[in-house]
Amino acid sequence: MYDKELLSEEFYIDDDGIKLHMKLDRPAGQGSLPLAVVVHGFTGHMEEPHITGISRALNGRGIATLRAELYGHGKSGGRFEDHTIYKWMSELMTVINYAASLEFATKLFLVGHSQGGLCTVLTGGLMADRLDAIVPLSPAMSIAEDASTGHILDAEFDPYNIPDKVIFPDGKVLGGNYFRAAQFLPVEEAIKRFRGPVLVVHGDGDESVPVSCGIELAKKYKNASLAIIKGDTHCYDNKLEEVEKAVADFLEALA
Repeated sequence: MYDKELLSEEFYIDDDGIKLHMKLDRPAGQGSLPLAVVVHGFTGHMEEPHITGISRALNGRGIATLRAELYGHGKSGGRFEDHTIYKWMSELMTVINYAASLEFATKLFLVGHSQGGLCTVLTGGLMADRLDAIVPLSPAMSIAEDASTGHILDAEFDPYNIPDKVIFPDGKVLGGNYFRAAQFLPVEEAIKRFRGPVLVVHGDGDESVPVSCGIELAKKYKNASLAIIKGDTHCYDNKLEEVEKAVADFLEALA
């Protein structure tokens, strides 16, 4: 374990006019280091306990972390209702290219939660030549099917006549393009393209994304491990320390 203080930077990078909020943390006094990009999920942000906990656990193993907030979330630009998974994929490519440009960075990892876990799978395929491993956490692999059947979370809509806006019971609003884009996600192609190590983490008490999504995803990769967290929720409210250890053990072994 590294007990040295962290060097921390908070800044923005530009993605085609959209400002992306970033935080970079790395152990002080170290030279070259592996780097993990860590991203949140739908309605999430970089300061959620499961995001900060995983980041700190990796820092403790000598792995730098770059937390990123994507379109319409946290302090990044864009309106929430205008975000789509394709926009997130494009932005993650920008973030990964930025991470690859850092002089200290050796190996690059991508860790994403929920919708960010789905984007980790998709971007893993797009950036297979740059990423050394990926970690989808509670991956929302059901989004494409849900968009095609007209039911996502508590929102219902006609999947063949998508409205300009879909209003959720809690008042959140998503533009119709979110659902149009979600119906056409190249998930299977992305899985086939990424041949590096994969760790899928899922709580078996996940109330938002069935644990079967994580189990089936792990089966489809050629080089995947699966960590089922017994009795835990979508955001790991009960056993976050087990999640942190699983992710840190996996990536430290590859560093």
